[in-house]
Amino acid sequence: MLLKFVVPMVLMFASGFAPAPDPSIQVGGGTIDVNFDADLPAAKQKEVMTWIHDAADSIVTYYGRFPLPHTFLEVRTFDGSSVHNGHTFPVHNGGLIRISVGVNSTPAQLKEDWTMTHEMVHLTFPNMEGRNHHWIEEGLAVYVEPIARVQAHNFGKEEAWGEMVRDMHQGEPQEGDRGLDNTHTWGRTYWGGCLFGLVADIEIHLRTGNKKGLQDALRAIMNAGGVITDDWQIERAFEVGDKAVGVPVLEELYAQWKDKPVTVDLDKLWQELGVTEQNGVAAFNNNAPLASIRASITSGKPGKPVKTKFAMSSLMKAGNDSQYRTR
Repeated sequence: MLLKFVVPMVLMFASGFAPAPDPSIQVGGGTIDVNFDADLPAAKQKEVMTWIHDAADSIVTYYGRFPLPHTFLEVRTFDGSSVHNGHTFPVHNGGLIRISVGVNSTPAQLKEDWTMTHEMVHLTFPNMEGRNHHWIEEGLAVYVEPIARVQAHNFGKEEAWGEMVRDMHQGEPQEGDRGLDNTHTWGRTYWGGCLFGLVADIEIHLRTGNKKGLQDALRAIMNAGGVITDDWQIERAFEVGDKAVGVPVLEELYAQWKDKPVTVDLDKLWQELGVTEQNGVAAFNNNAPLASIRASITSGKPGKPVKTKFAMSSLMKAGNDSQYRTR
């Protein structure tokens, strides 16, 4: 979760957060300074450090480098065996992630947990002022996180796509929807933004002959200085991303989705991609029309052009119809 304010360094000191604690991680051109609660045993700290390093490796794999020269990471503890309350902030000399880890969490549980990678994705995208564009920050974090973990060999592709098929429907418009900029429900903010990312990714692959994807656009935005410490307008981010891939997919899709509800025929889309799901685990049909695009998105590498005249627009329906009107 990205919090929309800057934390002054004086507050960091007041909360007991040291600016250069031990231990630290050097990864992808960036330094991550980690501060643990005093009651976390050294053995558990080592396990958590492995989890942090795996998440950072996932970010470096997907984006080509770590986004910031300096990131502060505060790990709080609680009785239990899970991860809670991840929050990411811009600060004047880098990024700050605060997260809570249960003292009884096992290495296996930490390896399976997505939260740290999700929070680190927030570091890679510019700060969007105001509530209207929070969906792109959270949605991209939901979309990129599993793919980045797969590319870094920290997660299975069957689980990544299985969870997408199982959960993506939560991003579809519901009654009263007025487009992504104007509908601030949990589903539209997180999964609606994720659905935008998936549709944009597929469309970029289609229009570039499966040579480029959303990953290329997001790398370009980050490399142009579009990181959490910089305030950008959403139009600027999409312009930079589209220029990098050579097709105006992000700008066109945003124009369609920003102020009106757009539904996507997800059942048909999963069929075209060759993905079925059971209990959050996917099975793949590699003969499906868009199977090579799905494989390219997963691997982050160019793939074979698809031999189909399929267009994403055929699965999208813009709505001013009654199903979206508040009664």
